[in-house]
Amino acid sequence: MTIGTYYLPLEMLFGIIVSVLLLGNMIILLRRNNSRQLNSLADTLFRGQAELAGRLSQLSENNQNSQSRIADAINEQKLSVLKIMDEKLLAVTKSVGEGLQQSTAKTTETLHDLRERLAKIDVAQQKISSLSEQVVSLQEVLSNKQARGAFGEIQLNDLVTSALPPSAYAFQVVLGNQKRADCVLNLPNPPGMIVIDSKFPLESYQALRNAQTDREKLEAERFFKASVLKHIKDISEKYIIAGETAESALMFLPSEAIYAELHSNFTDVVETSYRSKVWIVSPTTLMATLNTVRAVLKDARMREMAGVIQKEVGSLVEDITRLDDRIENLGKHFDMAARDIGEIKVSSGKISRRIGRIEDIQLGNDKTPVGVEHLAS
Repeated sequence: MTIGTYYLPLEMLFGIIVSVLLLGNMIILLRRNNSRQLNSLADTLFRGQAELAGRLSQLSENNQNSQSRIADAINEQKLSVLKIMDEKLLAVTKSVGEGLQQSTAKTTETLHDLRERLAKIDVAQQKISSLSEQVVSLQEVLSNKQARGAFGEIQLNDLVTSALPPSAYAFQVVLGNQKRADCVLNLPNPPGMIVIDSKFPLESYQALRNAQTDREKLEAERFFKASVLKHIKDISEKYIIAGETAESALMFLPSEAIYAELHSNFTDVVETSYRSKVWIVSPTTLMATLNTVRAVLKDARMREMAGVIQKEVGSLVEDITRLDDRIENLGKHFDMAARDIGEIKVSSGKISRRIGRIEDIQLGNDKTPVGVEHLAS
């Protein structure tokens, strides 16, 4: 049994029970009007009450001491707990502060990277918007037949002018059959002049791309195949002229997609172009062809220069031969001059000796003019 937060001792509990029993007995005896027993019971009750009062006083004093010790212990424990909590709170606050600083730095760096990426995305979006406008413009251009032809000619012009020297090509050339060629490549014979046509029927390809149902696709494929075959036939008849052009011509496709479509799904059309000697080229394959043409022109130029060099070497050999003859003649002249100089020296010596003899005679010596005989000689 507890009172508040304190436990009652067993002695106090026993005293209370005894007091209650005595009080009960006294009440019973009073009812029976037994005065002798009542007096004895009253004495016992008074003694028990006195003893109980003493024990209660001691218990109260003990309780006060216990409460004081408990309060001191609680205060000490409270202070210890508060100190530990302050230390823990300080450590947590420091850790949280450092974490917040690191998180703030990372957040700032992330925001900086995010701003840069958003800027790049913005630039890319602007480029995409510009490209979309260009695609729409290109679609508008390709929706017109004359504009499609001009688009192919412009693309062909850019490729040819960027790959070959001006003397190797010409645009809008009228051939002997009065047909106008979009471009011709001036190659030496063989093979001779090669014609490039850029007027591909793009409307048939657009119809093939726009077909939705199986029936529409089948009709578009037939239309596309017939258009390409007709164009191959026209090029073969118009631009392959015996004695004027090469034995083949080029059909330029301004789109890699059309080139891939033909070689993937219309191989019979490609084979027909081979038999007709009409070579189908895309921007990529045309550039490779033009590089080959440039190499052929360079080789022809080197052969031409080799002929010139050979001719000049022959002339040089003739000049060297003439120089040898002249040197030999000059040597002969030198030999004759040497003999003449020797003879001149001999004559000069004789003249000198005779002059000396003449001087001796003029000095009047008594000697017989023997030298007269020598002078006579």
